[in-house]
Amino acid sequence: MSNISSFLKYQRKKSKLTQEELAIKAGVGIRFIREMEQGKETLQLNKVNQVLTLFGFSLSPMKQQMDAYEIFQKYFNKAVKITLVNKTIKYGIIIKEIIDKKENKISAWQFVSNNSAIKFQQKPDDKLTEIILQSDIHEIELQ
Repeated sequence: MSNISSFLKYQRKKSKLTQEELAIKAGVGIRFIREMEQGKETLQLNKVNQVLTLFGFSLSPMKQQMDAYEIFQKYFNKAVKITLVNKTIKYGIIIKEIIDKKENKISAWQFVSNNSAIKFQQKPDDKLTEIILQSDIHEIELQ
């Protein structure tokens, strides 16, 4: 799944829209929305921007990094192994996405390490968690 497809699916579900409703609001066909969400590699950029504009975004060049929306879909609330850019490895559970209000995108994750998971489950306490910046994540996989 591409960055755009996972981002679109995340934003659509967050907005509680069906694919059909999104297509109507964006002024594109349902087939186009389905192809976007499936990660089709050849799409008309003007139509892609038409859809992204509904969520306050547009296509622009940026430094490549792990896709936050794919992390949300594949690894949220699951036991994971995270390798950071500085090669530190962390084992635990991603429990919450942190949204940068200014940029309106996921900028970090609230994370509970395996060592603190049982205590956190018994009594949730932010002192048992840590924040991992999205830009610090090099790789992530299921434990």
